[in-house]
Amino acid sequence: MTGFGKSQVDYSGKTITVEIRSLNSKQLDLNFRSPSVYREKEMAIRALIAQKLERGKVDFTITVESKNEQPVSSINKTIALQYLEQLKDLASALPENKETDLLSILVRMPDVLKSEKDEFSEEEWLATQHGIENSIEEADKFRIDEGKVLESDFKFRIERILSLLKDIEPLESTRIESIRAKFEMRLAELNLDKSIDQNRFEQELVYYFEKLDVTEEKLRLRKHCDFFIMTMAEKESPGKKLGFITQEIGREINTLGSKANDAPMQMIVVQMKDELEKIKEQLANIL
Repeated sequence: MTGFGKSQVDYSGKTITVEIRSLNSKQLDLNFRSPSVYREKEMAIRALIAQKLERGKVDFTITVESKNEQPVSSINKTIALQYLEQLKDLASALPENKETDLLSILVRMPDVLKSEKDEFSEEEWLATQHGIENSIEEADKFRIDEGKVLESDFKFRIERILSLLKDIEPLESTRIESIRAKFEMRLAELNLDKSIDQNRFEQELVYYFEKLDVTEEKLRLRKHCDFFIMTMAEKESPGKKLGFITQEIGREINTLGSKANDAPMQMIVVQMKDELEKIKEQLANIL
């Protein structure tokens, strides 16, 4: 959801600059900054951003730079006359009757000079809206380009998990034989290998090995990985769904680890977890 967009519009002696910056967020968190004259259009601007960007911590800024050398100002006559009367009274009360330039003092008094506010016409709004839409499109393109990089990385991580899953298969038969040998060696150490019922011993081993069987976990893990790849191709925002799928992938990997009972197999499981964590770290940046 990281993005940046900027555009400039020239209108009636003014340069209107629009900037949009977005970061990760679970919902749309919009920080709106603009001159007061644009406040009446704030809801319309928020709607434009929400429609295209949907989610993210978004900083939106409009700045206006006037090309006129001097702002248009006018005198507030009511306030000026009130100040003038007070200045005359003050001047007459001075001990020495000196000539005082009351006019130069008067124009420096608060609120005597006021800047004329530019009228916010519909034409100016249409020009500004065009700039806003361009900034949104640029920010969205930034997101799309970043998303392509993440998509490639996700595919690599998922393929890596599936490759590691294949590495587990040769270890399954050897770990069963290793576990069987450990049981037999332990029985021999206790001098119980000749006194036990071999049929019952074989039945118990079969029951124990069934508990260690990971066939279903491998099958579900492959399906979850395939579903992850399919979901990335969806047009609708897949971020939250991908998060749920990674939870399921993690569950199957954890079960593989708990059933492994074999050091080489557990080492492979650790590598699978590492790849999955790298996916999770980047999922927050997916819309």
